[in-house]
Amino acid sequence: MTSIPQPPPAGPNPLRALTLDQLRRRTSMKWRTYPPDVLPLWVAEMDVPLADPVVRAVTEAVRFGDTGYPAGTAYAEALAAFAGERWSWDGLAVERTAIVPDVMLGVVEMLRLVTGPGDPVIVNPPVYPPFYQFVEHMDRRVVEAPLGKGLRIDLDVLEEAYRRAVADGGRAAHLLCSPHNPTGTVHTAEELAAVAALAERYGVRIVADEIHAPLVTAGARFVPYLSVPGAERGLALMSASKGWNLAGLKAALALAGPGAAADLARMPEEVGHGPSHVGVLAHTAALRDGTDWLDAVLAGLDENRRLLTGLLAEHLPGVVHRAGEATFLAWLDCRALGLGDDPAEVFLDRGRVALSSGIPFGTGGAGHVRLNLAASPEVLTEAVRRMAAALD
Repeated sequence: MTSIPQPPPAGPNPLRALTLDQLRRRTSMKWRTYPPDVLPLWVAEMDVPLADPVVRAVTEAVRFGDTGYPAGTAYAEALAAFAGERWSWDGLAVERTAIVPDVMLGVVEMLRLVTGPGDPVIVNPPVYPPFYQFVEHMDRRVVEAPLGKGLRIDLDVLEEAYRRAVADGGRAAHLLCSPHNPTGTVHTAEELAAVAALAERYGVRIVADEIHAPLVTAGARFVPYLSVPGAERGLALMSASKGWNLAGLKAALALAGPGAAADLARMPEEVGHGPSHVGVLAHTAALRDGTDWLDAVLAGLDENRRLLTGLLAEHLPGVVHRAGEATFLAWLDCRALGLGDDPAEVFLDRGRVALSSGIPFGTGGAGHVRLNLAASPEVLTEAVRRMAAALD
């Protein structure tokens, strides 16, 4: 595999810790969906070992048979402390939280609280495909308000979507992705406050998916939706899942603003039986004791963003790429390459690189691919080399 020289990292880089052979021993979706000759840079799993505090928490739980049902508020308390340290937000009220199985199932439960069958749910495409899948499966109607210039929220487009959504008198919600997947956009405090003002004006309820919040670059500032003026009736979902690569250890938290506490209190008690107790322990340990590991990952991702920018300029200059301020995902505009609406199919068939097709991300997704940056520099370099070779 082709490799390029890299400067020594400032600290241990978890993205450099595992070899390709070690990774191929994994049995998760990322590594078992495609044949062994394919480099998988698609689904949002990171190629890292777990943080030591997480390993200790899970190991101790298994050793002592602590594998029953989840209980207590330790997870919420750890998240509140993390939010205060990372985002200078002291408004995360533990009493206005609830444990849910994961972020998307939590989204479903929050939407059930504030909408009914057939009601509209606004999304901002291109956006995480399960937004469409889960909303439609629960018999709600998707209303698109596409991102605008610079892949940011277009408030005029959003207002028109709100207006259409409430025109028939039904209840409407806005499923907000913050930070945004797949673009890596970090919404500013001003943007979020403007969204909150529009939502209040039109009676739209905001449900914010903030799963990528820990994965924000040093030059950007994550702003929790519930921290902005006017967001008192908002709901949000957070988790350590993406930041610490814990998708297989199910646990997330639903958060309510002070004006939505009564809504959250109506969530069925049985929803809290769905999270994994071991998952809760793992997420709590990550937030409480895994910040050094997270910082090492963030530094490695910064290196990879710079590397990808250089690799694309050298090997695929026709690809338009705006480096995101968050997530470990890159959104690549491949329309100038002449590969049709689904370039991911070409890169897989001809280059043996698995990327996420842009089409399921909704309006604005055709001709694009999503690439997972959370790999070693060597894998990332080889992947771009293969993508370029697929054009020959």
